[in-house]
Amino acid sequence: MRVLLVEDDDMIGRSLQQALETNGWSVDWVRDGMLAQSALADGNYACVLLDLGLPKRDGMEVLRQARTRGDATPVLVLTARDGLQDRIGGLDLGADDYLVKPYEFGELLARMRAIIRRRDGSAHSVIGNEVVKLDLTTREVQVNGETSALSAREYALLHALLERPGAILSRDQLENRIYGWGEEVMSNAVDVLIHGMRKKLGADVIRNVRGLGWRITATTPEPTPSTGAGE
Repeated sequence: MRVLLVEDDDMIGRSLQQALETNGWSVDWVRDGMLAQSALADGNYACVLLDLGLPKRDGMEVLRQARTRGDATPVLVLTARDGLQDRIGGLDLGADDYLVKPYEFGELLARMRAIIRRRDGSAHSVIGNEVVKLDLTTREVQVNGETSALSAREYALLHALLERPGAILSRDQLENRIYGWGEEVMSNAVDVLIHGMRKKLGADVIRNVRGLGWRITATTPEPTPSTGAGE
């Protein structure tokens, strides 16, 4: 899934970007508050990792303006400001969580998973329906009781579809959830990915809605014949 990293320190930003990408995230990294506002306005992110001491526009102001315009993207503040009033101020402005530097990377990942679960309306680390269950912690999928491991891209795509079972996501919407800035995306990349997942999980798990996109049904799917790689 895509995450927006807002961090002006090159060493911290580069290290965090590399660690997140190693763990399967697509990372868009910006280094000042003005660029953060533009990215938030244009992007579709699973969450935002927001430093507060930013050039051009303070992180608190970035957060304030995002919430004022109704942007509900989960925000995890990562900052060296450890004062009580700073923490209270960030949370009151709409931050979903607050982590003080230095922190353990494992805890950061756990907090990211937690704020994304809350956004999805789930207190548990497993989402899905009666047939398809996705574990957000292990990144494994269970279909009819059989568990399979997923690649980072497969996980991002399945998570996007399972956030709102039954909702149709277009090719553009799926590309925005899976790929970050600068990543070369072939015109049939989503089709190829879904074709591989249908072979792995079963042809009835991900349904094509011709001319609109793809969906996972909200309830147990009825079997349907396969009609090709683009489904």
